[in-house]
Amino acid sequence: MKEASGIINEVLVDLFNDILNIEHKALSATKFKDLSLAEVHTIEAVSYEERNMSEVARNLKITTGTLTIAINNLVNKGYVKRKRKEDDRRVVLVSLTQSGKVVFRIHKKFHDDMVKATLEGLNADEQEVLINSLSKLNKFFREKYKD
Repeated sequence: MKEASGIINEVLVDLFNDILNIEHKALSATKFKDLSLAEVHTIEAVSYEERNMSEVARNLKITTGTLTIAINNLVNKGYVKRKRKEDDRRVVLVSLTQSGKVVFRIHKKFHDDMVKATLEGLNADEQEVLINSLSKLNKFFREKYKD
């Protein structure tokens, strides 16, 4: 039998790859085939509220220059709109179009279903162990691989 560390490594790698593949397949099965996963995650970061570019870039952990390119593509595809803030024209605000909101809802449902399936059949103690374990793993990655 494999060691726990080998099993955990295999599960984490498979899980990461499977989530990306499933997200890609789910997206390909919709009318939104023109979007990449990175663009869907940008739409997710814009969310339902009008937000400034700096805020979205910070949330995605990318530069505003990189975000500008992504937003330009999403504006051209009709998923995002942008405008300048009235009282400070230097600030660019972005928001989702109706099509962008549909993509946001589809992607949110995917994540909601994934979490629901993960928690299904777990009692409160098992849920707490899972949450603590995932939180420790997340903390490790954030501390080890800071920008």
